[in-house]
Amino acid sequence: MNILKKTAPARTELLPDSYRGIREEELIEKIHKRKSLLGKNLVFLAHHYQRAEIVEMSDFRGDSFGLSRIASEQSDAEFILFCGVHFMAESAEILSSQSQTVLHPNPFAGCPLADMARIEDVFNAWNELSAIAGNNVLPVTYMNSRAELKAFCGKNGGTVCTSTNAAKVFDWAFARKDKLFFFPDEHLGRNTALSKGIRREKIILWDPGLSFGGNTAESIKGATVILWKGHCHVHTRFLPEHIHAARKKYPGCKIVVHPECKVEVIELADANGSTDFIVRYANSQPPGSTIAIGTEINLISRLAGENTDKKVVELRRSLCPNMYRITLNHILWTLDNPGKVNVIHVPEQIKNDARTALERMLEII
Repeated sequence: MNILKKTAPARTELLPDSYRGIREEELIEKIHKRKSLLGKNLVFLAHHYQRAEIVEMSDFRGDSFGLSRIASEQSDAEFILFCGVHFMAESAEILSSQSQTVLHPNPFAGCPLADMARIEDVFNAWNELSAIAGNNVLPVTYMNSRAELKAFCGKNGGTVCTSTNAAKVFDWAFARKDKLFFFPDEHLGRNTALSKGIRREKIILWDPGLSFGGNTAESIKGATVILWKGHCHVHTRFLPEHIHAARKKYPGCKIVVHPECKVEVIELADANGSTDFIVRYANSQPPGSTIAIGTEINLISRLAGENTDKKVVELRRSLCPNMYRITLNHILWTLDNPGKVNVIHVPEQIKNDARTALERMLEII
């Protein structure tokens, strides 16, 4: 294996003109050739929300939790190509070895949710919270967050969760502390807390733009779960009226949604769970079923194509434009220049603390 030493991040630029305007068939052929040449030195990971043509040529597909596990197991691959949004590739880089290089085809494929918890705001909140609650608070960040926030949690005894294992992470956290500070998706945090039987009055929202998050000292002292004010724009588009409309249009249909949806949507659905859960839920329904799904449209479209004996429909069309930024053109450019463009680099100290948090997550069964 030709081991590439990890140095400063490689130069990042817009897609070169020479990679634009190439026919899809030619792009696919060239990518397959490049994959063949790299062989076992490359592993190609694709999130469920990626375009169908990208998912089809990947080595592994999954949600952020599943792909995190897979990334941590790729000890033989020199290059890990991660087709998802930026924080996912960052997590793969954190879990990778010194001899590996993580590639992210388009550095502009970010995540607005991850950007809603800026580390300087988190530090300020932590200081304010500690002044009232002392050391009785454990920080937990959703996978959809920046490396700095994962590092913060790792350094302060906390961990990371995904929509797959959030309930188990809550159990883990409450075995250690009485209060949980959850970043940055308030809806996943609230839905998980309610599913664990935590009363609504024990759940408060922290607005980083307000002193003490807009809370009183009494409400902070009485809180069990403190939620950061943040949301996923893909999943907050789904509203109760969309569920009512689906049930009217498709009598007897099953409705499954993502736990990043608002609580009033969760309460009306038949089931909720991670993207991987949604895949298994749709696949498990009997022939002739109608399944209405509240999540990203690329996944729903693919499930409809894979379940031709059922009717799979969207509650409402909701596209993640950031996932959509990755194209076959970006992938070909990246694979033509492995280790030279679109390299993910996390500073060593941040990486060490973030790895602590991610490894804790992977140990929680």
